[in-house]
Amino acid sequence: MSLSVLDQLNQDMKQAMREKDKQRLSVIRSVKGSIQNETINLGHDLSDEEVLTVLNREMKQRRESLHEFEKAGRSDLVAKTQAEIDVLADYMPEQLSDEELQKIVDETIAETGAVSKSEMGKVMGAVMPKVKGRADGTAVRRLVQQSLS
Repeated sequence: MSLSVLDQLNQDMKQAMREKDKQRLSVIRSVKGSIQNETINLGHDLSDEEVLTVLNREMKQRRESLHEFEKAGRSDLVAKTQAEIDVLADYMPEQLSDEELQKIVDETIAETGAVSKSEMGKVMGAVMPKVKGRADGTAVRRLVQQSLS
């Protein structure tokens, strides 16, 4: 039986403590804090899917920070943030390739009957649950726009 994401985080946190891996430990503790906050907000233990939602949010925040640090020329913070993203990536489901993602987008456009960019919201709303955690929203939006233009 495979471990839940939360169990894996707990095991890896203990491992990072033993190995004195401060970077990894810091990221795992931060994520566990976010998961704990979400648990309190929702009032129940999180399912693996809900944990992935929190992980996605953490990953998105770090990617946005990385982008800002790159624009500001802060190579010290770029390296630190990239290392955090690398740690988080270990807990994310395998990402879809562009080809797989395009296939899902095409199928969803056919299902929704969308024909113009004005129906992009309808398509995005149908695609995102299908690719949850396995594709970046920006990439999905780009493919949907290309497909509807």
